[in-house]
Amino acid sequence: MENYIQTDVKDGYAILTLTRPEARNALNTSMLKQLADSLARFDRDPEIRTIILTGAEGNFASGADVGEIADKTSVDGVHDLRLHAWDAIARVRKPLIAAVEGYCLGGGFELAQRCDLIVAAGNATFGQPEIRLGLIPGAGGIQRLTALLGKSRAMRLLLTGETISGTDAFDWGIASHGTPAGESLATAEDLAAKLAKGAPLAQQFVKQAVLTALDDQNALALERRSFELLLSTDDKAEGIAAFRAKRQPEFRGR
Repeated sequence: MENYIQTDVKDGYAILTLTRPEARNALNTSMLKQLADSLARFDRDPEIRTIILTGAEGNFASGADVGEIADKTSVDGVHDLRLHAWDAIARVRKPLIAAVEGYCLGGGFELAQRCDLIVAAGNATFGQPEIRLGLIPGAGGIQRLTALLGKSRAMRLLLTGETISGTDAFDWGIASHGTPAGESLATAEDLAAKLAKGAPLAQQFVKQAVLTALDDQNALALERRSFELLLSTDDKAEGIAAFRAKRQPEFRGR
């Protein structure tokens, strides 16, 4: 099996790099499983205090792998192996930092939102464009964006599929730090080095308390069920066909 996660251990922190550059680091099932496994391993390592996620060759992650979604039905969605990977990522106790350059879209944006700090380069592009495929975010993006942005801006991004720059992401409060292009990883490493000198148990309790306040399990379950139902619609099939053909979709509400 191809290795999609490059790991680099530093003094007190680890860097995990999403490495599927031919697909702009789109998240397929194998990549998500490898990422979850790597995160769990470093979460257990007492020498590692915090973990950075970044992407290879100028992009964070351009979204989910559309090829994997194209033929999935609602039943397939219920049994999707990616659910286990997303759940495992959510269980990481240590602080996670996303260093974002280039595309951070769809599932990639949901992955960044699962991090505790986001360092956004000015050249980054953030968005949840699932609506253009006749789908919605299915890994918590709706709930977390609403918590981050409030109703109006969350609706703006989710209903239109509009993207925003890394500069806007910082101004809107999505990103905790903004940097010039090419400097997100260096800034993330500075943050990781500082966190590595902090009190690990206190940091973990802070993370748990904040996430408990944000994560409404009923709302997350509704989001997931809605995503699964949409997998079997004609509009989803049309959305993906249009995406592949690089044309405008013709949605019919069925």
